[in-house]
Amino acid sequence: SSIGMNVAALALEGGNCLIDPNRDVNETASIVLGAKRGGGKSGVMILGGGSPKNFMLQTEPQIQEVLGIDERGHDYFLQVTDARPDTGGLSGATPAEAVSWGKIDPDRLPDAVVCYLDSTVALPLLTSYALARTPKRPLKRLFDHRERNMQLLLDEFARASEAPAEPIDTDAKLPMHR
Repeated sequence: SSIGMNVAALALEGGNCLIDPNRDVNETASIVLGAKRGGGKSGVMILGGGSPKNFMLQTEPQIQEVLGIDERGHDYFLQVTDARPDTGGLSGATPAEAVSWGKIDPDRLPDAVVCYLDSTVALPLLTSYALARTPKRPLKRLFDHRERNMQLLLDEFARASEAPAEPIDTDAKLPMHR
């Protein structure tokens, strides 16, 4: 991305901006796990597709497949895109495809929504509707819960790692971290 290239150029000049993708992946997974273990639900709202879509949706495969933690996928899915599914790209991939990777809870698939519209039209409409129809509520302050969520992820990963690994059907999927 252009942001990544500019950060890399700054590093050549001695800049100290440090981006840690490993930490980013684990922290986003910990936010999802923390929400679900705290009695809540998780949902994704995706504007467009591509890498940002993948980054948000990979939280569940990270939890389930890579870390071996028992989980079912996101509870809610809303995507606004102008990409078509027939081209085969991620931007147009359907919620049903996301179920196949464990990204969305299969029981929640009927509630998934894809809106084929330009994001610059859809976002103001959705935002205005949400602000008008939803009462104010306390902010989540997710940053304040980073350490607790990461500890939860680490603890559940440690427990999952101690459990005997299920036999892997090599024809069905490739072995991951475990």
